[in-house]
Amino acid sequence: MHPRIEDYALIGDEQTVALVGMDGSVDWLCLPRFDSGACFARLLGDEENGHWRIAPKGVKGHCTRRAYRPDTLVLDTEWETAEGAIRVTDLMPQREAAPDVVRIVEGLRGRVTVRSTLRLRFDYGSIVPWMRRVDGHRVAVAGPDAAWLRSEPPVRTWGQDFSTLSEFTVGPGERVAFVLTWHPSHHTRPPLCDPFEALETSVAGWQAWSARCRYRGPYRDAVLRSLITLKALTYAPTGGIAAAATTSLPEELGGVRNWDYRYCWLRDSTLTLNALLAVGYQEEAEAWRDWLLRAVAGDPAELQIMYGLAGERRLPEYEVPWLAGFAGSAPVRIGNGAVKQRQLDVYGEVLDSLSLARRSGLPSKPHMWSLQALLLKFLRTEWHKPDEGLWEVRGGQRHFVHSKVMVWVAADRAVRGMEDDPSLHGDLAGWRALRDEVHAEVCAKGYDPDRNTFTQYYGSRELDAALLLIPRVGFLPPDDPRVIGTVDAVREELGHSGLVRRYSTEGGDGAVVDGLPGDEGAFLACSFWLADALHMTGRTQEARDLFDRLVGLANDVGLLAEEYDPVAGRHLGNFPQAFSHIGLVNTALALFGGAQAP
Repeated sequence: MHPRIEDYALIGDEQTVALVGMDGSVDWLCLPRFDSGACFARLLGDEENGHWRIAPKGVKGHCTRRAYRPDTLVLDTEWETAEGAIRVTDLMPQREAAPDVVRIVEGLRGRVTVRSTLRLRFDYGSIVPWMRRVDGHRVAVAGPDAAWLRSEPPVRTWGQDFSTLSEFTVGPGERVAFVLTWHPSHHTRPPLCDPFEALETSVAGWQAWSARCRYRGPYRDAVLRSLITLKALTYAPTGGIAAAATTSLPEELGGVRNWDYRYCWLRDSTLTLNALLAVGYQEEAEAWRDWLLRAVAGDPAELQIMYGLAGERRLPEYEVPWLAGFAGSAPVRIGNGAVKQRQLDVYGEVLDSLSLARRSGLPSKPHMWSLQALLLKFLRTEWHKPDEGLWEVRGGQRHFVHSKVMVWVAADRAVRGMEDDPSLHGDLAGWRALRDEVHAEVCAKGYDPDRNTFTQYYGSRELDAALLLIPRVGFLPPDDPRVIGTVDAVREELGHSGLVRRYSTEGGDGAVVDGLPGDEGAFLACSFWLADALHMTGRTQEARDLFDRLVGLANDVGLLAEEYDPVAGRHLGNFPQAFSHIGLVNTALALFGGAQAP
């Protein structure tokens, strides 16, 4: 049986992450960054593509139980066997010179023989490294990559079938720690990490960070777990937040809707800022705002929908045929070709984010306002054009309603900025005119009066879950009959067992809008948006019921993927997904925000 997406837990050091399965196997790890080549790629292939399993000898299946230490990203996995019980504690300490994966085995009861199987495979599972012994360590080298494995106290290791094996026995209170350290192969070995000290420091550091969370309302554990996950997906050197930890986890098992999400999307920017600022993480919010300013600097015509972790613009997409894909879902893609798409909504996201940052009191930057004025100048001549829309469709450009609404947002935030701050200068009259023109066109061309709903794009009868954001961004008030009609229509036509799909993949207008075969699951972020919209339109109990169900979809350690299949009861898409966790935090704030601590 292939593991399920929700079988995995996350550990990380704010520069990369590892996914640990319920069987005690690290099946995904990219080094040294989120978007680097994976040295463990069993997640998208099989054991020969790299993994590292530690478990009681002879035990094939899942652990007995697992959990994060309270308010941390330190994972405890326990096994009960006939011989006794053990705990494996997994973490990635904050790096100083190089990334480390620390795995500490502790005896709890009886005497248990433990087996470690390490298969390093660099470059997404394609390269078997040369292994040798150096000063009591096992050292793997291949091209630019080197990795060192050591244990404390030392245990015997041996090579077999291009793997490194260990066996040892632990009794109550006895501990054996393994440390795997990566570095560029042309560098000398970095300083050694003390695994037991790293455990204490990591627990204390995460708990201190979590204590800063101001949210004290219902579902606090789920909210805090989501915030910890967002922190784990943050690339600390730049403040960029990766959309997910993985590439090519399928939106449909066996299908081709498999994309690389290890980059930073502008569409997430306002919602991310709102979540961080509202619960007291101003430092992280400012770092994300500053990343955004650096990434979008330059010619407004060249604004991209996504960037690399440091703001890189080139993210070429290619396929890796040696990986069979998760549960046979091929192709596996590296990079993301949607980076070259035209999406007008990102201009609105950028201006909305910068407006939120200013209103929230984040320290201003000298060029912030001039950048916004340049973006508006570009939009005034370009907004009439079609685009690929929020969901990066590959079926051709259209006049997507959400994109036009976000153009309105861009103009509205600039107008409000000047109205609030007389020291700002710009074409106030022109921006007001743009705002009014866009609003009138969307209401005339993007609204179906016969069905009382806005549509996915001009002239279409199809719907889009992004329409649920119309009241949230202020395009129309929540009590407007057109808003209520749109919320009801989206829930009815895009509903999937009480959750919400992004849009129809069946091509009801005579064309498959995203240009792809197959289907996908319910989109979790959109389902949180439905809860928000229900609350805003006066149906708060329905919103709370939906929110409770969505929180319940998280796996046993509180993580959410991109999508969910309500029929099969499985997670789908890349994992864990920042957009889903941002949705959880923001919806909790919307429904229970009054319960925040001062």
